[in-house]
Amino acid sequence: MSGKGEIVGQGDGHAAAGSLSPGLAMLLGLAARLDVGELTVTLPDGRSRRFAGARRGPRATLAIRHPRMARRVLFGGSVGFAESYIDGDWDTPDLAGLLELLDRNHAALGQTYYGRWLARIRDRVAHALRPNSRAGSRRNIRAHYDLGNEFFAAWLDPTLTYSAARFTAPEHDLEQAQLEKYRSLARLIGLAPGHQVLEIGSGWGSFAVLAAREFGARVRSITVSREQHDYAARRVHELGLADRVAIELRDYRDVDGRYDRIASIEMFEAVGERWWPVFFDRLRAALAPGGVAGLQIITIADQHFPAYRRGADFIQRYIFPGGMLPSPSALAEQLGRAGLALQDQVAFGACYARTLGIWHARFNDAWERIAALGFDARFRRLWSYYLAYCEAGFRTGSTDVVQLAVAPR
Repeated sequence: MSGKGEIVGQGDGHAAAGSLSPGLAMLLGLAARLDVGELTVTLPDGRSRRFAGARRGPRATLAIRHPRMARRVLFGGSVGFAESYIDGDWDTPDLAGLLELLDRNHAALGQTYYGRWLARIRDRVAHALRPNSRAGSRRNIRAHYDLGNEFFAAWLDPTLTYSAARFTAPEHDLEQAQLEKYRSLARLIGLAPGHQVLEIGSGWGSFAVLAAREFGARVRSITVSREQHDYAARRVHELGLADRVAIELRDYRDVDGRYDRIASIEMFEAVGERWWPVFFDRLRAALAPGGVAGLQIITIADQHFPAYRRGADFIQRYIFPGGMLPSPSALAEQLGRAGLALQDQVAFGACYARTLGIWHARFNDAWERIAALGFDARFRRLWSYYLAYCEAGFRTGSTDVVQLAVAPR
């Protein structure tokens, strides 16, 4: 460890090392706890300090633009850190790299990572006030997916897929990797011609279209997003698949009928912990004898889950209201309680990190088009942080993504 950090630049020369505000001094004290990697901090007066952990790891730079950043981080923890970036209090040339470094030093940062108890209560209460009841789910989905189809089309690939791609060949681009993701899930559940399929969470219709076209299935796909419903329904009609694919505005709790196969791709994260038993009970009841369900789900590492479920992180506060990731152990517990057995699974978190890196680059490249839709510079920083934050989590293994095949015991 480098202790208090090496001063590598003196700025204008007027500020002595001891003239830091109490908040900035405490913030640098946190940086001195670094266990993995290296961090260079540039202070508002131009001075820089470098902190190196005992173990090799990522190198990152943090440029503090406004001293209030320290107060916001010390009070609000990781959420305060995000808020201060969104408001321009600090910058970095590699946002995902910096967030990866901080995540790898999660234990060394201690409770400061989560902020003070008052901030944690504030965030948890705000999260609890956005439950995923039927009406709440529609509101929460509108807050994200109904930003508009034009917005997402500006930076997603041509399939308009907003979930992890699977890069199974080095020459695959994003579109090919997204199609491979859909095919891999279909193969995992043994999708075959004539199967009656329920898809929970339509997205913009890409899986339903592929399941009908390439695997000969008949698909009923449900969503609570009006924007996605209208786009997917129009797409199905234009492709001449209306006799094999139906897109419906419907909550998963209102599903009827029984199906040979069920597919759900990164929808479970929006269910909310309170409704996990309901989701799996409905899924089991909707499977016909011999039926199999294929789920693609983002998970949070078991060691992070207890603290995560007691608070509300940046994603829950600003991106996916009402959302909740399961840990692998929590997911296994819910499957067992519902009488569902795991038949097969595959994890591909590294592919999600790559997907997010591509999305972030495409988002920045498309910014002029996005801004023309009415989004401002603060929104750009919010979404840049979101994409980088998620990429960092998949790089470190704090989060993962899995495809599961499950069936009644």
